[in-house]
Amino acid sequence: MEKGRLEAFSDGVIAIIITIMVLELKVPHVADWATLRPLLPVFLCYVLSFVYVGIYWNNHHHLIATCRRVTGAIMWANLHLLFWLSLFPFVTGWMGENQFATGPSALYGSVLFFASIAYYILQRLILNYHGNRSRLAEAIGSDWKGRLSPILYLVGIGLSFWQPVLAGCVYLIVALIWLVPDRRIERAIEGSDA
Repeated sequence: MEKGRLEAFSDGVIAIIITIMVLELKVPHVADWATLRPLLPVFLCYVLSFVYVGIYWNNHHHLIATCRRVTGAIMWANLHLLFWLSLFPFVTGWMGENQFATGPSALYGSVLFFASIAYYILQRLILNYHGNRSRLAEAIGSDWKGRLSPILYLVGIGLSFWQPVLAGCVYLIVALIWLVPDRRIERAIEGSDA
């Protein structure tokens, strides 16, 4: 099957996720800077989640760019990933409204964990379909970021029950790890196009 519909649908869902997240930022009805102070935790959670959604959108784009075609299993795995990403607005709002409390922080980490597992499943199905000598297989290599992230999410979930703010720091560290540009897939695509 062609991959165009999968890409277009995924981009649309991700755009809606970002739109829903920003709607959680309630506008104060008073023109006083002090009224923004209670919104700071919500805003910080929004920024963190916006970065995560951006990371997933960027990596998803590169991942699908390596595909020539997709299968039904790849399409279902993609929907599985989008399901976990669609929970970002809820967990973002809950954690922000409750100022990084234990339950919301643990649930936020759980959604991050399952989204990373869903992405891994999608990646593996694409690798299995296109083979060990595909552009993606060459580009991914050991995939240390993909292997480390779920472990750090589990650490963050555990910290949520002891120090929820530290859990937030772990989630931030994982985001920062992924923000460092990784051009492996771009180079693999450019090399095969040449």
